Amino acid sequence: MRKIINATYVTLDGDMSNMQDWHMDFFGAEATKAAHAQLFGSDALIMGRKTYDGFAPAWSSRAGADEFADRINGIRKHVVSSTLKDPGWENTSVISGDVVAEVRKLKEEPGGNILQYGFGSVTRLLLENGLLDEFRVWLHPVLSGKATSEQLLYRDALQTRFTLNGTEVHSTGMIILSYLPVRPA
Repeated sequence: MRKIINATYVTLDGDMSNMQDWHMDFFGAEATKAAHAQLFGSDALIMGRKTYDGFAPAWSSRAGADEFADRINGIRKHVVSSTLKDPGWENTSVISGDVVAEVRKLKEEPGGNILQYGFGSVTRLLLENGLLDEFRVWLHPVLSGKATSEQLLYRDALQTRFTLNGTEVHSTGMIILSYLPVRPA
């Protein structure tokens, strides 16, 4: 069965949304290598509508720029949305209706990992239904100081426990923490 891996970039104060202000300052050669391995170890992406709306124009405009952009543009993409009907981004399909059942079907298909960037309502749905297999926190050593409550990783949610699966400490101070959700007995 395929694994769904979530990769969330976050600051020490929990900001996941203002990456233009802090992310690239800590994204060195080690992070480039880790991001490459993560993306190329996957053969599909799953995302919510907000992520799709940000990713589609940004990545499609970079087509041909480098192998990372070409991989994101060429990989199968699945958008969870009740309003998106005709995605314009290549290799993109929409998951609507019974999202949990559709994601279960995706996990049962042959193939590699399914990667998800960011942490929002789709991630919470995956966690609540035992569909998320790994949570990777790319912790950046900076306090953003400007996130709204909706832009924070640390907000009201269903309590979920994790076990540490691995750590990667980068010379820039960024740490990638890998966790596995603890399934209720």
